[in-house]
Amino acid sequence: MSFERTQEKLKILADAAKYDVSCASSGSKRSNSSKGLGDATGMGICHSYTEDGRCVSLLKILLTNYCIFDCAYCVTRKSNDIKRAAFQVQEVVDLTINFYRRNYIEGLFLSSGIFKSADYTMERLVAVAKKLRLEENFHGYIHLKSIPGASDELMKEAGLYADRLSVNIEIPTKEGLKLLAPEKNREDFIKPMVKVKNEIILYNSEKKLIKSTPKFAPAGQSTQMIIGASGESDQQIMWTSNYFYKKFNLKRVYYSGYIPISYDSRLPQIGTAVPMLRENRLYQTDWLMRFYGFEVHEILNNDHQNLDLEVDPKLGWALRNLEQFPVDVNKADKRMLARVPGLGMKSVYKILQARRFRNLNWEHLQKMGVALNRAKYFLICQSRDFERRDLTGPQLKSLILQNSTSKYQKILSPQLSLFE
Repeated sequence: MSFERTQEKLKILADAAKYDVSCASSGSKRSNSSKGLGDATGMGICHSYTEDGRCVSLLKILLTNYCIFDCAYCVTRKSNDIKRAAFQVQEVVDLTINFYRRNYIEGLFLSSGIFKSADYTMERLVAVAKKLRLEENFHGYIHLKSIPGASDELMKEAGLYADRLSVNIEIPTKEGLKLLAPEKNREDFIKPMVKVKNEIILYNSEKKLIKSTPKFAPAGQSTQMIIGASGESDQQIMWTSNYFYKKFNLKRVYYSGYIPISYDSRLPQIGTAVPMLRENRLYQTDWLMRFYGFEVHEILNNDHQNLDLEVDPKLGWALRNLEQFPVDVNKADKRMLARVPGLGMKSVYKILQARRFRNLNWEHLQKMGVALNRAKYFLICQSRDFERRDLTGPQLKSLILQNSTSKYQKILSPQLSLFE
């Protein structure tokens, strides 16, 4: 294979992989103890950040952009008139090793269109990881995108060589999938996730008894869903995420705003891409569910089916529940402190530690990094200077927005003018 042809394939298949955002992974501890290549100990990949602030990256490509399916929302659908390409297994191995030796990458994220069948494609993805581990002695990070419908045997083998596995559920609801990808079955997405979950549980049990038990997907599994292609509300999206987190112990759910790519009447019109701000609000809600103790129904319900783009979801919840405030920073429990706008979990832990020795005032909170421009309206402390105002939720929202800055200010400025 000529260098020019390999370069052409790389250009095509790297560009096709950009639509998959679920490559920012972490949590693997595949240490290098045999003078091999790479080390995935405690680090994230694909322009993610490690605990010490380092930015790390990976080679992110598709094995092929050929596909037997014709999903309306997918750029690689079989009816789309695009240039096609496919890597051979050895080509991906060689590219990964050569890129690593040049210090371009620290790992591999490999996905693929489906050609011939799910198992046929999955076999080749596994073969790449297996060659890297066994033949090249590669210890860097490997994230494989599992193919819906792949056999349990292949999923088990994949987990022995990959650090993280992920299956994209693509559309948040069964109804949306049936509308836009009628050839696909939701159960084909679920089956590999069940297998991976069970194998991880089995591995965690066995390693307690046998330390030499082979690692199985040490960074767990994740998924991704396309937002805005099939009209689901934010409430539907987050209930789906909640289900997958609890049912399959996922590490992450990724949200990818749909970019209109066709004139199909089932899809949003070209030029109506999902705002990045909506993605941002979904990730913030996801964070509140995973780390702040919020339930979906608290943030989104039948009266509030979509997130407020003007304020973050925690502030939105607080404005709708003003009867629970103000919170006394010197007495409130951890759960309630975590619900105060402007208080992150690090600040909550600092408060819990510091108040053991003295009562806290505004100066103490400011030194701890509390965002007082929001928190001061929901807290009381050891101070006579309180922000106690008899304001309604909409009035308080307007006041906070007027005194805040945001990277989305240009987007929000038209809405802000309505309150002036």
